[in-house]
Amino acid sequence: MQNRLDNKQQAIIPIAAFAAKGDTEKLAAEIQHGLDTGLTINEIKEVLIQLYAYAGFPRSLNALGVLMGVVEQRQQQGITDNAGEDASSFPENWNALEGGTQNQTRLIGKPVTGPLFTFAPAIDQFLKTHLFGDIFQRDTLSWQTRELATISFLAAIPGVTSQLKSHYAISLNAGLTAEQLWAFTAILGQKCGADMADNARPVLGELLDETKTPRHGGLSTHCGFVE
Repeated sequence: MQNRLDNKQQAIIPIAAFAAKGDTEKLAAEIQHGLDTGLTINEIKEVLIQLYAYAGFPRSLNALGVLMGVVEQRQQQGITDNAGEDASSFPENWNALEGGTQNQTRLIGKPVTGPLFTFAPAIDQFLKTHLFGDIFQRDTLSWQTRELATISFLAAIPGVTSQLKSHYAISLNAGLTAEQLWAFTAILGQKCGADMADNARPVLGELLDETKTPRHGGLSTHCGFVE
């Protein structure tokens, strides 16, 4: 079982976190690093498009503008970055609500119901149809990578502890390991600051304890890194 985050996975974490935080100066530097690491333009673009589902259109549009500026600057410097693959077309007669419900159920491990969705059924439909039926159906990024980006977004946003905890669980269902998630918190501390890491670590520990998932690498500051 893979227990390390590769270089591209590591590069996505600060890109996603600084995009969600709205720190455009640090975001530009991390996009530079990500492109140098081998992320394609379309992979970074997809992370920043997905951001709007968690932090809103203003953050997403601003972050995409930063990416566009970095790519243009690199082109002026004679650097040709790999654009990467575009997302594949959806299956013919794709039903976003049905497909999104299936995707959501696979990622969460069971059908999603609850009093909040009974109280506001429109948000349930939007989540199933658009987030899981449109965004998560796009194959530019794997589900593991999308969840890594999502927990990076949420770690950077104050007051969303319950959503971060839920997406740690989804990350495990998507195939990330506990050790990779500890590595994620370590990278947050190294690249994005102690405040984000201090926000993310206890939530992860609580989730692993509740699910009786072995912690493995614990809180090691180098757990899961690719040296």
